[in-house]
Amino acid sequence: MLNILIVDDDALIRDSLKLMINLEDDLNVVDTCENGQIAIESYHKHHPDVILMDIRMPVMDGVQCTKKIRDLDPNIKIIILTTFKEDEYIKEALKNGAAGYILKNESVEGIIENIRTVYRGNVVIHADIASKLPNLIRETPTKKRKDDLLTEREITILKLVAEGLSNKEIAKELFLSEGTVRNYITKLLEKLDLKRRTQLAIYYLKREG
Repeated sequence: MLNILIVDDDALIRDSLKLMINLEDDLNVVDTCENGQIAIESYHKHHPDVILMDIRMPVMDGVQCTKKIRDLDPNIKIIILTTFKEDEYIKEALKNGAAGYILKNESVEGIIENIRTVYRGNVVIHADIASKLPNLIRETPTKKRKDDLLTEREITILKLVAEGLSNKEIAKELFLSEGTVRNYITKLLEKLDLKRRTQLAIYYLKREG
């Protein structure tokens, strides 16, 4: 059973999502919150597996809350669920560790599937957001030099991460052990001076763009 926390300042959205998600046998909404500050308190109480996080909220917004909760628990899965497609929101949310950025025009079925996908270790990005990613991050000369140091196998793994594959799926694709893939990803993070898997995906998209 996956425990879900919903954070949104719109009571109708909170209640609707809770109702629909709780119809799934493998999902359970442990709490709903109206802003980021309350969400942090709820996180300490419930320790959810996945958080659905709005962006614009009073008291504390979703970007700030994502950073604070990720600092507390680097393994927590946070999906930004919002109506806003502004570049700065996208960039900051992903930079601060969000494992997904989807829009509220997504179907409920799509949101539910994204919850499961993110929990499995994949990254979910709405199609409208994915098309913007290559232009969001400018590579510095230092990063370009580090990119030259990547091996062909590392570039392949970087590509598969950007496609949203989990370590297990990459291992199966390349006939490697899951531990070997994990080691490659750790090395990629070090080489590219990045901290999170999501940043690897963004880096590859920018590299290819």
